[in-house]
Amino acid sequence: MVAVPGSHTGWTFITNHARVLAAIADNPNIRIRDIAAHCRLTERAVQRIISDLEQDGYLSHTREGRTNTYRVEPDKVLRHPAEAGLTVAALLSLLVRDETDRIGEPDSHSGPLAATGGTGQ
Repeated sequence: MVAVPGSHTGWTFITNHARVLAAIADNPNIRIRDIAAHCRLTERAVQRIISDLEQDGYLSHTREGRTNTYRVEPDKVLRHPAEAGLTVAALLSLLVRDETDRIGEPDSHSGPLAATGGTGQ
């Protein structure tokens, strides 16, 4: 089991829901335990966030054996009125590492928005 690093005190710019969504967009086959470690959350918190995102149509998954493959809905509009018209793809373009940042990493996959079916722009 991967240990969750210590929690952060004070406010942050990005919500836990956005962090989880970005981790999934970066790797559509990521495990909940790896999301939790990356986002500094508990596995249970990640499960609740994924449930929220699926319930509101921002995310879906298919089960392949013991692995979930997630699909982010890139054209879905963000919920808050202050972000009216801003899509998930636009948000993720700011949060997900670009393919050029991954050169030399053994884990790289097909692109920053591979889970969304998007092109990254």
